[in-house]
Amino acid sequence: MGRAGGHAVITAMSATAAGVTERDGIEDVRAADGTTWVRATDTSPDERRRLREAFDIDPLATDDVIDTVRPKTEEYPDYTFVLFKTARLAAGDTAFRDEVETTPVGLFVGPDWLVTLSVTPIEAVERVWGMVHDGRLDDDTGADRIAYRVIDGMVEGYFDVLDELEDGIETIEERVVTTTDPEVLESINEIRRELLSFRRLLWPSREAVGVLARGDAAGIRAESEKYYRDVYDHLVQLVELTVTYRDLASGARDIYLNTLSQSTNEVMKTLTVVATVVLPLTLVTGLYGMNFETMPELAWPLAYPAVLLGMVVVAVILVAYFKRERYI
Repeated sequence: MGRAGGHAVITAMSATAAGVTERDGIEDVRAADGTTWVRATDTSPDERRRLREAFDIDPLATDDVIDTVRPKTEEYPDYTFVLFKTARLAAGDTAFRDEVETTPVGLFVGPDWLVTLSVTPIEAVERVWGMVHDGRLDDDTGADRIAYRVIDGMVEGYFDVLDELEDGIETIEERVVTTTDPEVLESINEIRRELLSFRRLLWPSREAVGVLARGDAAGIRAESEKYYRDVYDHLVQLVELTVTYRDLASGARDIYLNTLSQSTNEVMKTLTVVATVVLPLTLVTGLYGMNFETMPELAWPLAYPAVLLGMVVVAVILVAYFKRERYI
């Protein structure tokens, strides 16, 4: 199953107690013994049509994967459709250095079959596929348990994203108290945008897993509910951490603005002191700069040095006063 050029975009295998068997045809794979898993990546419209016909999948469900709608779980009579998304921090096309990049993954979970559909290869899918293929899963290899492992792997990636964001917040907190560089404020706003985007991903993801954890969905056995509840707990933790980190980022922004305000106040205080010192000196020079013919002081030989000395004394007295009052 593949396209011209040899790149296999649809692969299938069935797992039984005796081992794992690779399958070649989509049409026959559903009738195989054991648990059947079809992994479809970068499929064409015709290949998706064949998948829908082989497993009686609703066309709207496969369209949702391609159209990258929000994460969700939809229940059908013979299977459950779970749309989940991976997440990572990557260089974006926007003005921001990094942004949360997501990739949708559709999981169609039947009683004894699983179909995973994605537009690009997904690390969590590839890892679990290798574990099942090599027989490295010691526990149940039912379709719902394999789907759990894939979803759990993607949620682990969420923690990696949050760790990167936490490192960014720690760096900002160290810089925010030592500099008023505008780049710091830009970094704070960037982190807040990333956290907001990440929270928008986590909320529907938590709801989607919550449906699976309640045990009413088709294809999810009662003994598998506890695993989905564990994933649900992880998502709750991620939501809470995201809110906490966004509060920390907001606090860092407040500290930055306060530091900037204090810096501005210090500049204004210095300018005020300078203006206050210069004001009486300007008054004296302005007074003796008037062009009157009769000014008795002008005839005094020591008038010029006396005025200069008086201006120096006034300036020294004012500076000493401001230092005593700790204005400077």
